[in-house]
Amino acid sequence: MKTSFNKYVYILFVLFGLYQLISKHAAGDAAMYLGLALAFDPFDQQQSWKERPMWQKALLIVHLAIVAGLFGYMIGSSSGDFKKGVMDGWNGK
Repeated sequence: MKTSFNKYVYILFVLFGLYQLISKHAAGDAAMYLGLALAFDPFDQQQSWKERPMWQKALLIVHLAIVAGLFGYMIGSSSGDFKKGVMDGWNGK
């Protein structure tokens, strides 16, 4: 199997996102780097989503859920202008 460049970039973004989360306690930066990692599909890009094994689909969906959870945590735990801006946008003001 030929190792693709995307796999290495994916791993680097995931590791840097975990570093931001664990060491720096920066949920926003961790969500950003983990979200960027999803842009670099570590698996075979020639294979369609329907043909992929279930474990690959599960890994990517769990990864996306973690990013969404970190983003929600970032919005919910922040105070001030960012939270007010999100709430105003959500309510259509």
